[in-house]
Amino acid sequence: MLEGIIYRYRCGIAWRDLPAVFGPWQTVWTWHRRLATEGTWDSIVQSLIAQADAEGLVDWSVSVDSTITRAHQHATNTSRPTGGCIELHESGRRAA
Repeated sequence: MLEGIIYRYRCGIAWRDLPAVFGPWQTVWTWHRRLATEGTWDSIVQSLIAQADAEGLVDWSVSVDSTITRAHQHATNTSRPTGGCIELHESGRRAA
């Protein structure tokens, strides 16, 4: 179960795309949800990070590539002209 959870985090895939070698994705998801709810998952991750850091396996430098960051088209708070009849009425009022 842990390998399936870690694989999913590492690859950034949806739970449904988890390879069959890890078992049914629903089972792995249920285990992850249960561990996360109990706080056990946080303890496991912190322990693994501390162990890897003690062995010098962790590089704490961060690199962010914004070229892969995309916002959904409705995520902005701006409006755009649609050419609809409301805009035509508003432009008529402004002209008067």
